[in-house]
Amino acid sequence: MILVQNIKQLVVKLLVATTAIVIAIALFRWALLPAAQWLFQLEDNTVAIVRRAGIFVCVVLAYWAYVRFYERRQAEELRIAPSGIVAGACSGAAIIALISLLLFAFGIYEVKSYHGLDHALLEVAGVILVAATIEEIVFRGVLFLALENAWGTVPALWLQSLLFSVLHIANVDPQIGAAELVMTVISGTLLGAFWTLIFIQSRNIWVVTANHAAWNFAIVLTGLPLSGLDEWTAFAPIESSYQGPNWLSGGAVGPEDSIVTVIAVTGIMIGLVFWAKKTNKFVPRSSGT
Repeated sequence: MILVQNIKQLVVKLLVATTAIVIAIALFRWALLPAAQWLFQLEDNTVAIVRRAGIFVCVVLAYWAYVRFYERRQAEELRIAPSGIVAGACSGAAIIALISLLLFAFGIYEVKSYHGLDHALLEVAGVILVAATIEEIVFRGVLFLALENAWGTVPALWLQSLLFSVLHIANVDPQIGAAELVMTVISGTLLGAFWTLIFIQSRNIWVVTANHAAWNFAIVLTGLPLSGLDEWTAFAPIESSYQGPNWLSGGAVGPEDSIVTVIAVTGIMIGLVFWAKKTNKFVPRSSGT
């Protein structure tokens, strides 16, 4: 009976939070943005910037309102932590950069040509930041915290990470083979768990968002696919190619599906688990569930 009640409460929480975020985005995109565009006669480039900034603000405000008025608590996970944000961004970029450099060094990846920096990279960075913020608020702020409150940290960590991975399969070419699909699910689950462990330790949305966004942007800079998306490779400062088996190169999915990334992330996760346990960041599973 208690389990059923917990599931009902969990479903209601997720519905309320999702509805608040969706309504906030819809209100901005279909009402506030057109009004601003008409009132100020904004140019297309300016509209794109305002759109991204507006969605960013609306998602954050919707999440804050959900936490403050529905969960009736302070949204401590939204506090600004400058040193943590810098550390998160630097570590996210450094980890995937080192993995990519290793694959370049062994000839799995190869630089074909150098194009230099493109101003469009600023727009790409903006898109990546907004996307990372939305993902972290939805998966870590809403889903993980709701699951953790219901069943404890460990079940919440893996269930949320699996859902994170499965939903990212939409980015991947549907024609990929079964082996590649399995690797994508495994790598996606581990990455979801990796970012969740960063959130568990920091209990801060901005720290994990900085890590996530910097990780993604660093991949874009290598000229390789990002989670199966390759449209941004045209703006990368270098044009790269990959060769060798997909389990080593990551294939069309990119470095995230490489066994090198899987091993590296697994090792870092083990360290994060010990750190989180040592600092008592894990919430135990309720005996009543």
